[in-house]
Amino acid sequence: MRAMVIADFGGPEVFEQRDVERPEPGPGEVLVRVVASGTNPVDAKIRAGAIPVVEPPAVIGYDVSGVVEEAGPGVDDLRPGDEVYFTPEIFGNPHGSYAEYVVAPASIVALKPAGLSHVEAAAVPLAGGTAYEALIRRLEVRPGETVLIHGGAGGVGSFAVQIAKAAGAYVIATAGPSNQETLGELGADVAVDYRSQDFSEAALQETGGEGVDAVFDAVGGQLVRSLEATRPFGRLASILPIQGDLTHAYLNNQTIYGVFLTRERRRLEELTRLIEQGKMLPLVDEVLPLEHVSRAHERLDSGHGRGKVVLEVSG
Repeated sequence: MRAMVIADFGGPEVFEQRDVERPEPGPGEVLVRVVASGTNPVDAKIRAGAIPVVEPPAVIGYDVSGVVEEAGPGVDDLRPGDEVYFTPEIFGNPHGSYAEYVVAPASIVALKPAGLSHVEAAAVPLAGGTAYEALIRRLEVRPGETVLIHGGAGGVGSFAVQIAKAAGAYVIATAGPSNQETLGELGADVAVDYRSQDFSEAALQETGGEGVDAVFDAVGGQLVRSLEATRPFGRLASILPIQGDLTHAYLNNQTIYGVFLTRERRRLEELTRLIEQGKMLPLVDEVLPLEHVSRAHERLDSGHGRGKVVLEVSG
């Protein structure tokens, strides 16, 4: 099968197109023909060797939308021909999604939302799942609360804004100057340009000085700076390691969550309900053929962007 392989750790140029052996599903697994694959910042970190989960040559990639080709022994709830989407495991997994076929445990694979194309669906599992895990399961955002979201126009943040709105929250979101309009389109009540505005001042002004109920840092490095903009007994979550002085959180009884996405079908099914109810849609900014994966990674390395870049793998 055709795959884009990292020949070594390094920059975006390390990808090579190769013909590799097609994987076979074992007990409890399904073989999926990949129609589209999303790209994520974690892909770039793995490619660069910053997260030691593979040894080159390797196939990476952790977002799939495709069609079940074969069900392994013991799988009776998915059948060949089913259109599915999922995020493959990162640790201990040699079968990334930058390839024509991938195998995965059936327990982490869900039927694709009926209203989405494969390109759109491939943008959802990792980023959408991470935002859902943070906003709904950890922060437990409730109607009437005020939520501050950092990086609201990015891959994870664009889902977070929509999920927070669907939960009934008042949303303050940050992004660069070119993405202020995007924040409004996603549903943010207040858009903050982090380059020219102080998000803490904006959050305190919007809450009459009391502070927001919850904070979600989807870009990293903003959580400690957000403590003073969060009310006592408030909650904060970050998808990246937290560094800095947390004394303010201790003195104000604030709760901090680290969020690393576990793989499960149930969360995908919950995302599907939001999508099919019209409360959430993926923000796909660019679609590239699989062989142009280096271009996608150049954008990932830049640390800037709007929504997701998706790779078309097969028809």
